[in-house]
Amino acid sequence: MKKHWINFFVGMMCAVFLFSCKQVEVFEQNQVIASGKWMRNAPVQGTFEITDTQSVYNIYIVLRHTDAYEYNNIWLNIGLQSPGGEMNFQKVDLTLGNDQNGWEGTGMNDIREVRKLISGRPRQFIKPGKYYFQIGHIMRHDPLLHVLNAGLRVEKVYQP
Repeated sequence: MKKHWINFFVGMMCAVFLFSCKQVEVFEQNQVIASGKWMRNAPVQGTFEITDTQSVYNIYIVLRHTDAYEYNNIWLNIGLQSPGGEMNFQKVDLTLGNDQNGWEGTGMNDIREVRKLISGRPRQFIKPGKYYFQIGHIMRHDPLLHVLNAGLRVEKVYQP
């Protein structure tokens, strides 16, 4: 009888665990920077679809670089265009590391990936449809060396 209750309890815990998990809705698109040389006139571009305008979303910049990257930050010009709207740009100073603590983000060998929120709080999209984005660097050096990938991640925020 005791074994029956243990099996029942374990089964219930597994069911609660499986049904409590929600699928995270995420869009992520990254583009490879050819030869690790990002030209100022070659911004990363892409699109994503928004169908749920009632939810809020976190928007992240995703950047991969090597340890040979010369700076602790990167200045980006990020554009976002809503369906039927114009491209709106914002300049972002993305911190990549510092001299005391080294590079931020995750990495393996000499490649680092940084994923950072563009704005400090989640955003609600007003119009459903296809959104366009553009990410370009606005650093002094052109080409900007040792940047491997750049992209955007849009993640639905689930609020209890």
